[in-house]
Amino acid sequence: MKTLLLSLLLTVLPLSALPARADTGAIAPDFTLKSLSGVNLRLAEQRGDIIVLNFWASWCGPCIQEMPALDKLATKYQPLGVQIWGVNVEADSSAAQKYLSKTRVEFPILFDTENSVSASYQVQAMPTTVIINQDGEVHSVHRGYKPGYEQKYENDIKTLLRN
Repeated sequence: MKTLLLSLLLTVLPLSALPARADTGAIAPDFTLKSLSGVNLRLAEQRGDIIVLNFWASWCGPCIQEMPALDKLATKYQPLGVQIWGVNVEADSSAAQKYLSKTRVEFPILFDTENSVSASYQVQAMPTTVIINQDGEVHSVHRGYKPGYEQKYENDIKTLLRN
């Protein structure tokens, strides 16, 4: 039944009308978002680097707890071609900006105020961390955060650096 429904859908809709998905092994959905510094960043322009996308919100305790660990990873791996991007998902970014004025991070913070990027990455938990390989494919998706999860991210980064 699913196959029939999918084939009917594909005959009615062009592939470009279907939403991009962030499944492991799939090409990561492209996007452009404005950063805290005012610069627009586009994912597709980063091919060749490993990208760690961290979807977060200022009201999310685990997100706030995770920020220093992400900042350490960014500092450690940036010289090796690894970028960490924090993607704030709040419609009103003022609380995030207030938090960031007190807690500085060295990696770019982007604002997904319309939640279009978080929707294309199927963010269902806060935080969600998506690791993208040098070819722009989703390597892994980690939902939620507990102390020590940063070791999972680091293991993924090391695996990708060895490839």
